[in-house]
Amino acid sequence: MFLKSVFRAGWQAGLVVLVASMVGRGQTPGALPGTQTVLHSPDGKLAITVYQRETAPGKRRLFYHVERGQQPVVLESGLDIQVDNHVFEHAMALPVDQHADWSENLTVKNTLTLTKDTTWTPVYGERSQIRDHYNQAEIQLAKADNPDYRVSLQVRAYDEGVAFRYFFPEHPKGIYYRVMSENDEFTLPAGTKAYYTAWAQGKYDALPLSNWPEPSERPLTVALPGGLYASLCEAGLTDYAMTKFKLSPTKPNTVVTSLYESVDLISPVGTPWRAVIIGEKPGDLLEHNDLLLNLNPPTKLKDTSWIKPGKIIREMTLTTQGAKDDIDFAAAHGLQYILFDWKWYGPAFSFSSDVTKVVAPIDMPAVIQYGKEKGIGVWLYVNQQGLLAQMRELAPLYKKWGVKGIKFGFVQVGSHRWTTWLTDAVQVAMDNDLMVNIHDEYRPTGTSRTYPNVMTQEGIRGNEEFPDATHNTVLPFTRFVAGAGDYTICYYDKRLKTTHAHQLALAAVYYSPIQTLFWYDKPSAYQGEPEVEFFEKVPTTWDETRVVQGEIGQYITVARRKGKDWFVGTITNNDGRTLKLPLNFLPKGQTFTASIYADDPSQPTRTKVGIKRQRVKAGQVLDVKLLPSGGQAIWLTSAE
Repeated sequence: MFLKSVFRAGWQAGLVVLVASMVGRGQTPGALPGTQTVLHSPDGKLAITVYQRETAPGKRRLFYHVERGQQPVVLESGLDIQVDNHVFEHAMALPVDQHADWSENLTVKNTLTLTKDTTWTPVYGERSQIRDHYNQAEIQLAKADNPDYRVSLQVRAYDEGVAFRYFFPEHPKGIYYRVMSENDEFTLPAGTKAYYTAWAQGKYDALPLSNWPEPSERPLTVALPGGLYASLCEAGLTDYAMTKFKLSPTKPNTVVTSLYESVDLISPVGTPWRAVIIGEKPGDLLEHNDLLLNLNPPTKLKDTSWIKPGKIIREMTLTTQGAKDDIDFAAAHGLQYILFDWKWYGPAFSFSSDVTKVVAPIDMPAVIQYGKEKGIGVWLYVNQQGLLAQMRELAPLYKKWGVKGIKFGFVQVGSHRWTTWLTDAVQVAMDNDLMVNIHDEYRPTGTSRTYPNVMTQEGIRGNEEFPDATHNTVLPFTRFVAGAGDYTICYYDKRLKTTHAHQLALAAVYYSPIQTLFWYDKPSAYQGEPEVEFFEKVPTTWDETRVVQGEIGQYITVARRKGKDWFVGTITNNDGRTLKLPLNFLPKGQTFTASIYADDPSQPTRTKVGIKRQRVKAGQVLDVKLLPSGGQAIWLTSAE
């Protein structure tokens, strides 16, 4: 097997280094000679092995397995993509072979390998610097009896996990492909437990790999019996149909990709990435989720100065005076934006509503000007009907008005049509300097690297449904592995099923560059509660993020740094508990003032949150006593 020094356009000069293909080391029993590629992570701890084996006389298929050290993560699993031969062969002017199978009897023609090790600076994020370091193998495949059937399997190994996708190379005839299904298997060790939810805003259940009622959303986080944790993810979904995960009907302990519908493509084109993030601790999954961003191309946007993360409150009166009251509240309490929620332009679910006209009693120019004078920006909600009918008209108009962002409401997800429509709408917004918050069933796949105007999205069971604290302690290890989530944090609403300190802590535990605070709350609800100081001070984007401790569905402590200050959030499930909080994330030799916001039933306020300030140093361990469904927030600022 040999190496080529010419790679497809898109790799930056100086960033690509050829590495030896690790073929034939630790030969997999039954692998056909000359078909095995072993790809190690840069640190050598992870390995993904791809090979072919004979499945019946005269038939061969692709398989792979993944190990971390001596521990299996994914056991032998099949790789399979089904293409409608009628579409392909018609485009090629070939006789239609109804029995051709793109995943069967492929021949390895060549393997290209490379290493990439770069560091990039995101427009915003959970970290201010992101390292993109991986080894890659591109296994080029073709039918032995018809070289026009060509596809590559691109495989990457990171220290944080592995990923693979299919790539159809450019064909001189500009060939069309109709992908009917992907049936990629993830066979996991017996005894694996999955954190299952059927829909993006659903509850989570810890289930074995059997008897699921329907396919699971992604990411799909699993606890392996050997002590490792993994999250099965999708990355780079912009021009394809969404994939979920279903159980194999024939193979035990096996999850299979489940494509929403068929997809029409033209070469050259790659499918979205199937990724497995792997960790020794549950918190590693969250700390390693930059892998999904790295599987997306960099943004082409040159000027990002208009993209400004911040905190936002919803304006619910839909009046000029109500908006000014919200602007005053936002300015007084460290928020940056207000949002006019749905119906400001009329019925949200009707195509008869004109989203370029204000029908509510709002003097929009006066409100936007008032906000500008106070340093507060305005966002507008637009339902999908309005976006679908008027996106190219409303985007330049909103920019002219001085609007900062759009909240996309009730978007449809899953199909190839709606995925490409959403990508196009995001691009139109970006072309007009508009930030975006996508709501309802949409979940991110790392595409905010390419489209950094997408600040956040829902796809989460948040405070619109008032979940309990146990659900909240599952989310960091499941939904938030995918990226930012608009949980819509509340504070005063009586329907909350958690303590108030728990809600404070969520602003540090949960990542959202546009962080909604005081959802369902009005400025009049505030009665001078001093602990609101934490909401005032906490940023929404970070230079560094650490998961200090945590167990899925039990508790979590997340420490995040912005500049020299640290913000720490700890939440527990429905049970009370006492934890030890080591301050080993602080720089050694420096003293910090810790403002600790904790549940305290002795406090005279209705929220029952007390504030304690003390000096602390790295190496100290704090006792954290949590009420049932409780939490604690800490703001650490230099005392020097």
